[in-house]
Amino acid sequence: MSAPAITPAPVLDLGHLPGSDGYRRVVLALFAAGLATFELLYSTQAILPELATRFEVSSTQTTLTLSLATLSLGVALLVVGPLSDVIGRTRLIHLSMALSVVCAVGCALAPTWTSLLVMRCLMGVALAGLPAVATAYLREELHRSTHARAAGLYIGGTALGGMAGRLVTGYTAELAGWRWSLGAAALLALVCAVAVRRLLPDSRHFSPAPTGARTMLAMARRAVADRALVGLYVIGGCSVGAMVSMLNVVGFRLEAAPFNLGLGAASLVFLVYPLGTVSAATFGRLADRIGRRAVLPIGSVVAVAGAVLTLSSSLPVLVAGLSLLVIGFFAVHGVASGWVPARAHAGGVSAGQAASLYTFTYYLGASVFGSLGATVWSSVGWPGVVALTVSLLAVTGALALRLRVTRPLVA
Repeated sequence: MSAPAITPAPVLDLGHLPGSDGYRRVVLALFAAGLATFELLYSTQAILPELATRFEVSSTQTTLTLSLATLSLGVALLVVGPLSDVIGRTRLIHLSMALSVVCAVGCALAPTWTSLLVMRCLMGVALAGLPAVATAYLREELHRSTHARAAGLYIGGTALGGMAGRLVTGYTAELAGWRWSLGAAALLALVCAVAVRRLLPDSRHFSPAPTGARTMLAMARRAVADRALVGLYVIGGCSVGAMVSMLNVVGFRLEAAPFNLGLGAASLVFLVYPLGTVSAATFGRLADRIGRRAVLPIGSVVAVAGAVLTLSSSLPVLVAGLSLLVIGFFAVHGVASGWVPARAHAGGVSAGQAASLYTFTYYLGASVFGSLGATVWSSVGWPGVVALTVSLLAVTGALALRLRVTRPLVA
């Protein structure tokens, strides 16, 4: 009598591991998606002085091209985040990127100041699909040992996107005008959208959430009931507000005495952004090893040191200060944004809902404090902008220290 056949135990799929083809495709696709999203979102930042001249508006009014886009993006997240729990992550990412390219072309063709602002609002809504789901997608599809590292790489892509948007538009505007500069930004976004379409794997671990208004409201209540999650939301809003308030007006400062730089030369200051890519990835790996609680306060301290250095009238010292600000900010944002879906999942909260709330406060902070920074610049000057930045970073640091003693959750 032959022995019964032994059926091998099924292999448990715990997510893509580093070194696998799936892991590389996920990371490359979300890196490209982050680059395109933030390249488009901040594509007008380097050309604000050009827009002020061409449309005969004030420096504060020019920042509306940024604050309206980030604000509309943040509001859209309140809908898009929960929607992703129902229709899926990858479908939303592809739709978001396609619509964003269309809006980018519309911005380049806008005939009036009002129409440009309207198109920037629509672009914010279109862009909402990626930041609403990116970290939730990473948590679901990658092995848990790589979550912080992968989130750092995604944030690194957003850092390069921020730099690319500012450099591409800054130099193109000086050579051919603001319309061609925004057209160049749209072309780069199109290339990234095609790359994402070809690379991004379909979700393997996504489970649709129950639908219905009552269910959505219950998920939202759970997402704001955890004080640690709320603290992370505020950290996102304050940290990005600190950086954007400074970067929105640094071009005006560099064009004025004692620097007297042209638009193209002034945009070179955004070459510090690759440091954010390195910072996000490095601090992400460090968080995987020693924990997010230990890493988060360090980024706040580095950013404060950088903001203070920008008070100098020496261009190299100012650039060094901006470098430290970028390094510190992306360390904070990379760790915090990856921590949100991880803690939400461990606490039985919808990862998509929590990620969308984090991103909502992030863009709310960028909108409010970005415009406030321009107002402070017009009325007080650069020392006032530095004071605003340091104050926001102080709140970030205090909350980061508070999180060190918050009870951890285990999924």
